[in-house]
Amino acid sequence: MGTSFNEQFDHHGTWRREFALRLKLLGEWMKDHELLDAAVEERLRRLEVQVRADKVMVAFVAEFSRGKSELINAIFFAGYGRRIMPASAGRTTMCPTEMGFDADVPPCLRLLPIETRLQPQALMEWRMVPEKWTRIDLDVNDPKQLSAALEKVAETRRVTQDEARALGFWQNEAPEHNPMVDAQGLVEVPKWRHALINIAHPLLKQGLVILDTPGLNAIGAEPELTVSLIPQAHAIVFVLGADTGVTKSDLAIWREHLVSDSQDTSTRVVVLNKIDTLWDALSSAAQVQTQIERQRASTAEILGIPKQQVIPVSAQKGLVGKVTEDPALLEQSCLPALEEALGHDIMGQRQKMLGAAVAGGITDLRAETGRVINIRRRDLAEQMMELKGLKGKNSSVIKNMRSRISQEQAEFDLGGAKIHAVRSVHLKLLRDVFRLLGPSTLKKEMAQLMAALDQKGLKLGVKKAYGETFDRLRENLRRVQSISGEIQSMLAATFRQLNAEHGFSLQAPTEPPMDRYFRDLDLVERSHLQYLGIGNAFRLAQPEFADRLVRALSNRLRVIHETALADVELWSKSAAAQLDAQLRERRRNFVRRLEAIDRIQQAAGGLDDRMNEIAASDAALNQLDAKLSELTAYLMTPVATVRSEVPLGVEHV
Repeated sequence: MGTSFNEQFDHHGTWRREFALRLKLLGEWMKDHELLDAAVEERLRRLEVQVRADKVMVAFVAEFSRGKSELINAIFFAGYGRRIMPASAGRTTMCPTEMGFDADVPPCLRLLPIETRLQPQALMEWRMVPEKWTRIDLDVNDPKQLSAALEKVAETRRVTQDEARALGFWQNEAPEHNPMVDAQGLVEVPKWRHALINIAHPLLKQGLVILDTPGLNAIGAEPELTVSLIPQAHAIVFVLGADTGVTKSDLAIWREHLVSDSQDTSTRVVVLNKIDTLWDALSSAAQVQTQIERQRASTAEILGIPKQQVIPVSAQKGLVGKVTEDPALLEQSCLPALEEALGHDIMGQRQKMLGAAVAGGITDLRAETGRVINIRRRDLAEQMMELKGLKGKNSSVIKNMRSRISQEQAEFDLGGAKIHAVRSVHLKLLRDVFRLLGPSTLKKEMAQLMAALDQKGLKLGVKKAYGETFDRLRENLRRVQSISGEIQSMLAATFRQLNAEHGFSLQAPTEPPMDRYFRDLDLVERSHLQYLGIGNAFRLAQPEFADRLVRALSNRLRVIHETALADVELWSKSAAAQLDAQLRERRRNFVRRLEAIDRIQQAAGGLDDRMNEIAASDAALNQLDAKLSELTAYLMTPVATVRSEVPLGVEHV
């Protein structure tokens, strides 16, 4: 049996913790050896945050009664020896439910009342107002209490059709999706809008986030799910019934919320659940398997994905097999095959992406620190040549040498005005970037879009307004790209001049690429298009829904802008820190050269002593460089090869 998702995630968590610790130790080592400038410190901090706070979100999406909650129980919570998520017959999870771990919050279930949908605030804003949520403390050591508390996510309430319409659960233009009307003329709707479960489950503690989403009607009524949470999930498990295959509502979820024309579907895993309903005492195992394979092929063809991404499973039998420790039943349930797909394919991709990002950061960090070591090495070589030239010379020659060094120092200090002028232009251009990507520009764009949505009745021009908004946002990114190019050219020219005049080894850092942010904008725009068609015209006509939609969009765009700004800021800081480091080293060099001349003038043996010191310093620098290479090489070790065995050495350097 292959490695399960749980085991694979466990290895990933071990690597993340070890990496964060080694990164911290590397920072302390660099500080002790005066190699830690502002840019290097910022890179270390970002890498540590990126790895330590890395979250892997797996979203489970399905129509009602597909066995989705049972599947979550089977994969993640079988260790409790019972069902944790409610998974009885009929509708279970009625509201979107997020499971994760936050060490600053005690174990609890927080529930946001459905009535908050009548107000314009987006989900992200409600998260900042904990007192508006109903909180139930959880005892993670009592599976029975835990299970009973989590049954709250299945709670419903009965409302009039008008109330259901206001809450987003009743649409006259799509009656097939409306809930049943009872004898009193009331309809059943979820009691809660969103649920947050915070428990110290081993996988959740390591950064796994599970998103459990209810059916089509509930997904479509919550813009933040489809424009933010689901698109950002690293893996999506789409659950179908093996007995029904792809129904009309299943296909609607897939097309409207999970795929788009140009989207990569490799992170989508389709589960044909409840294969045990096909197990038949009157059919042979081969006949049952033929039926399952036929359903797999049909599902893959309808959804337009490779057959290997459709995995037949019995979540219920898999859970029973784990709890009763029945390996034969577990194998027959095919649950291990799904866990292996999640572990190797989904987690494997996530690990590669994180590993590539980490390797890039470490490479940049190594290059920046290597430059400082090379400056010191070159300064020592110049001093050695200078001192060798003084061998056998009389005191007047040595005195003239001191005078020449002092003159060089004075000329170098005069060059500071030129550097200050370059920095002023640099900062002015950066202010333009901050203005383009800052909150005020985004707020203005969102206000403009909201004005287009505020028009009365059917909003036929809303698609055009959305398109124009994203065109302007892309144009802002292009302007940022252009300004970055201008700064890059200016830095490159200035650095070349300083290198020629002062023998520096400055190298303008590569400007941050904006490609990923253009892609992010495209993804966000595509995720909104589903709301702009004729089918959603009536929903858009509701002011509170349109307001929620724009607020959800604003939150998503703000993250994109803030991340792009952080990249530009780090790039700018890298250039400034590199210049500061070389200026600092040069000034130290002048001081050391003058001190050496003074010592040579005061004592006959001073020249030889100083030359020996320089030789020793050069040998120490070589050791420093070798140790830096060793430490950074370990940090770039591929994720898969690092387990619990970690090479020692940082602490003792």
